[in-house]
Amino acid sequence: MFDVFGSVKGLLKIDQVCIDNNVFRMHYKATVIILIAFSLLVTSRQYIGDPIDCIVDEIPLGVMDTYCWIYSTFTVPERLTGITGRDVVQPGVGSHVEGEDEVKYHKYYQWSGEGGRLKMLVMDLNSPIVNDECKNDRKKILVDYFIGNLNRHNFYAFRFFVCEALNFVNVIGQIYFVDFFLDGEFSTYGSDVLKFTELEPDERIDPMARVFPKVTKCTFHKYGPSGSVQTHDGLCVLPLNIVNEKIYVFLWFWFIILSIMSGISLIYRIAVVSGPKLRHLLLRARSRLAESEEVELVANKCNIGDWFLLYQLGKNIDPLIYKEVISDLSREMGGDEQSAHKRPFDA
Repeated sequence: MFDVFGSVKGLLKIDQVCIDNNVFRMHYKATVIILIAFSLLVTSRQYIGDPIDCIVDEIPLGVMDTYCWIYSTFTVPERLTGITGRDVVQPGVGSHVEGEDEVKYHKYYQWSGEGGRLKMLVMDLNSPIVNDECKNDRKKILVDYFIGNLNRHNFYAFRFFVCEALNFVNVIGQIYFVDFFLDGEFSTYGSDVLKFTELEPDERIDPMARVFPKVTKCTFHKYGPSGSVQTHDGLCVLPLNIVNEKIYVFLWFWFIILSIMSGISLIYRIAVVSGPKLRHLLLRARSRLAESEEVELVANKCNIGDWFLLYQLGKNIDPLIYKEVISDLSREMGGDEQSAHKRPFDA
């Protein structure tokens, strides 16, 4: 447990000089400590375990866990009272008549942005070595979920798209912030370093030395023996700047590359959102082993959110299994009827 919370220990240090008030410290210290501690705690599987564990006879535990995670669990309000171990197994857990007794569903563990949705849907389908019984069970869960939640994934997709836009805003903001921090020297720092290497030695000014000098001066004033003010010039060595100059050169190139890639990604995302034909082509490329008619049918039935989830699944599921998933989705969406109508015409 000390290994988990060791990184929080440094935040518990009491400052010798107080420059704020209790409300400020509740914001930047207490809240940060609480959030980090809780984040470490809930992500430490050795202490918490899996997010859900279900016990049921005759069904593989992994399949049951996945199903209950996706479709949520519930309790019976009428069974909340009683003595545990005599009247009920646990509060809210007891026998009920489906359709008659009131039940309360609990979906709080799915409230995070991604919610582990892709991981739970993929299960072990990303491996080509899966026994047929297990593969068919997990494919059925995946197809049933997708059909049952068709046209309900827009919010899931657009949250992802907003985060992509925020990534671009963040990296541009980082460039401006660092530029402000370095008194306007960062915005051209990397390009100045490149230009510096091409100039003649006697003509060039090292931008790294300008921004991160290794040796600096310091002027000190004091009273002399006669009471007059004396000025003393000193030299200061800044060895850390040897590292700083290289760090910020790397950061400049990293931020520039990242901002360009983020901008291109944003343009691509806008094209995907506004272009149904592009989405069809991308899904076809992702499911290249599936029949084109099946892919076309599935793509036509999906809105932007469904397409995005299906496309993301294609990145994670084994291509052969993904081909079967597309085929099953096509069949569930009416592909067999469409094919039956086409065959007499084609003949």
